[in-house]
This record gives sequence, C-alpha cells and structure tokens, in this order.
Amino acid sequence: MAIQQRPIRIVPLHKPADRLAVPAAARLTYRGGPLLTGVQAVGVFWGAAWQQPPQAAVAQQLKQFLKFVVASAYLDQLAEYGTAHQKIGRGSFAASVTITDEVVSKQVTDTAIQQMLQQHVTDKALPPLPAPTANTLYIVFLPPGVTVVSGNERSCQVFCGYHDRSNSGLYYAVLPSPDCAGCLGGLQAIAALTSVCSHELAEAVTDPVPGTGWYDDANGEIGDICAWQNKQLGAYTVQLLWSNRANACV
Repeated sequence: MAIQQRPIRIVPLHKPADRLAVPAAARLTYRGGPLLTGVQAVGVFWGAAWQQPPQAAVAQQLKQFLKFVVASAYLDQLAEYGTAHQKIGRGSFAASVTITDEVVSKQVTDTAIQQMLQQHVTDKALPPLPAPTANTLYIVFLPPGVTVVSGNERSCQVFCGYHDRSNSGLYYAVLPSPDCAGCLGGLQAIAALTSVCSHELAEAVTDPVPGTGWYDDANGEIGDICAWQNKQLGAYTVQLLWSNRANACV
C-alpha cells in the first residue's frame, strides 16, 4: 500500500499515560525497499563539548554501547524481517569521529546535519568519515543545549531522535541530547540516549528509507509501535521492538 503522507520516523516525546499502550492491530508489512543487512555503525559526535568533561565520558559510554548493540541479540531480533534476497544479521562498529572544526550553534537544522555528513565523507582534508557502503549508518550525537530542527518539528518539542536518508543518499540517525523530561522518559540521561539510539538503529535497519521497508501505515516503524517500552540488554537500556511473529513488543 502506498504511503499517503510523510512516514513516521521519529522517537516521540515520552508520555507516561501512553507508555504501555500498544496498538491492537499493529502489523509491519514490507514495501520493497532496501534493508541494512549488516549495519555498519559510525558514531559521529558533533561539537567540541564532546572532548570536554562531562560529555567526553558520555561519548565514551555511547561508543561502547554502539560496539555492543550492533553485534548483540538486539540485532538477532530483526532477522524475522529479512527477505529472500536481504537477510538481516548482526552488524559492526565501523568508527567513531568527533567533529570540532565546524561551529555547532544552539540550533541545528536537519539540512545542516546532512551537509556536515556529506562534507566529512567527501573532503579528506577534514576529520574524515568512513565512505558509505550499502550498510553504513551515520549516528549523529549532539551535545546538551543544542536544539535540532527538522522541517517544522523541533527536538524536545516533538521528537527525541529520528533517522532518514540524506539527499545525497547517506543513511543517518540524529540523537539530540535529552534536555527535557519528555526525552528522558524517567530515565537517567545515558539510559535515555541508549533507548532512543536503539529505537532508531532498529528502524534504520528495517526501514532505512522511511516508509519503503517494513512499515505500518497506522503506527509507523518497528520502534514506534513500542515507543518508550524498555528492557535491559547486558549493561544497557534498550527499547522493545515490535515482532510480527510474536504479535507483541519483545
């Protein structure tokens, strides 16, 4: 079925009353688009703050999380959404890059994020980002105090994170700092970040071009159906994901 409106691809703000609400008729269907069969995660830390306390320690925790989660049972859950020609397996951590040569203001647009990624992919005189492959996912982390604006939507007003494909064809996810109660969801900041990051990672794997992979017209992507329902995986907080097979958040 064709998507009639812009596909859902964000982590919404946490609403305690809706925390355990799961749509009764949720069902992801495959729309024929690409999947990330062996995701290659690139952590992109934008801003000089990531090199200074306390954010330097947070960045190190997030790097360790990415290394862990892409090669964990969390990715094994996604195998049910493989197709005859695109088998989803575990991924790898490709690199971590801190970008400090460009000014991060109090407000950053999605267009600016796309431009930053493209510049650092193509201009090897700058801190380079790994060249994209069919499985590369650039995961952009913003420091506290920076609002991300995507279209008419703003972080901490409408969303806590999102993923997309850039105009130049790069797969990316954006993780603003959880600077509000709606993006903390009752968690410590690092747990909120790993929860939102896991949500967007799973959605980028199963629906990298939003609305063309595994999608539910009424409820969105694999993470949207189970938004803000979390579990512990090893030392980390991750979000539950919708399973067609189990007909539940798992």
